[in-house]
Amino acid sequence: MQREIFLSGMGQTRFGEHWDKSLSDLMSEAIDTAITSSPCTALDIDLIIVGNMLGEIGSDQAQLGSLASSLLPHRPPAIRVESACASGSLALHTACAFLESGRAKTVLVVGAEKMTDVSPDVIAQALMGAADAEADRPSGLTFPGIFGLIASRYMYEYGLRREDLSLVSAVHHARSKENPFAQFRSEISPETVSESALVADPLRLLDCSPISDGAAACILSTEHGSTIRIAASQIAADTLSLTHRPSITTFPATKEASEKALLEARIKLSDIRFLETHDCFSIAALINLEDLGFADPGHGVDIYRRLYKRKSDAEILVNESGGLKGCGHPVAATGIKQVIDVAKALCKSGERFGLAHNFGGAAATCGIHILEHTHA
Repeated sequence: MQREIFLSGMGQTRFGEHWDKSLSDLMSEAIDTAITSSPCTALDIDLIIVGNMLGEIGSDQAQLGSLASSLLPHRPPAIRVESACASGSLALHTACAFLESGRAKTVLVVGAEKMTDVSPDVIAQALMGAADAEADRPSGLTFPGIFGLIASRYMYEYGLRREDLSLVSAVHHARSKENPFAQFRSEISPETVSESALVADPLRLLDCSPISDGAAACILSTEHGSTIRIAASQIAADTLSLTHRPSITTFPATKEASEKALLEARIKLSDIRFLETHDCFSIAALINLEDLGFADPGHGVDIYRRLYKRKSDAEILVNESGGLKGCGHPVAATGIKQVIDVAKALCKSGERFGLAHNFGGAAATCGIHILEHTHA
């Protein structure tokens, strides 16, 4: 980083179905908590970056920058960014760019979605905006279908068994049980995952992250310090459609963003203790571990076997919050919530480094943030 950027405040709503709250209500709750937790005041915020994908569809609301600005007393300038499920990490990256340039000193970053006020069919079609309208939509694909194809090919290439894939959701639910902000706070067995309703062969209902409402907010600052700093912020992109890629069992954008982030932070992969990764579907979690470098191709499940047994020799602690599967996935809030969860884990444990990995579409966009606990 060209300047020292601190995570000076953070807040989020519980993720889930908020029938009694509007998109503005959710944003306000997360923002108020972030400001309250920060050494700065609302008046110190000189820019707002809003991450959102579905405001027009879920809430009939655009112009979310101005909406967020109106929640603060001095109406600071605001920008909305969108990159599907990676909108949160892109909002954070945009904030870091403003802070590094010196054009801002304290930036509020908020991601929010209201997804449950319209039918699941409407949301499923809206989410396909993160795929290729010409190459993917005409075949009738949805994202469960896309990741079902990925899972089928992965099983063919590496011999992954259905019962092994089910460990992923079982691990994440066991972790979300302890998270008061999670949508699901109950454990499930691998057998329950395997026996849940078939959605897109071989993926079952409990392989899939849910439709959720929620918001998360961070305050990043070069002036107001904290024990957590942003050690790296990197993004990368790939083709929208899987049909334009040489392989569908690896996500090059994750590899590229991760490699650049490690270089920027000047650390080794082995320095990372906590990982929040984008498990939109259980197969994605395995591929992510491999693309990030924590496991060889085809061996991501080995880490989950150890995590399921709570083995102390696990190389990396993955989705201690419960991930997208256990916490819920209000798409633009996820990338910001991941950074919050990494920060919490570092402060609680005393460990030094953690990594947040967030992607949009089938990893057509990827954002990586490395956090350092400076008092570790």
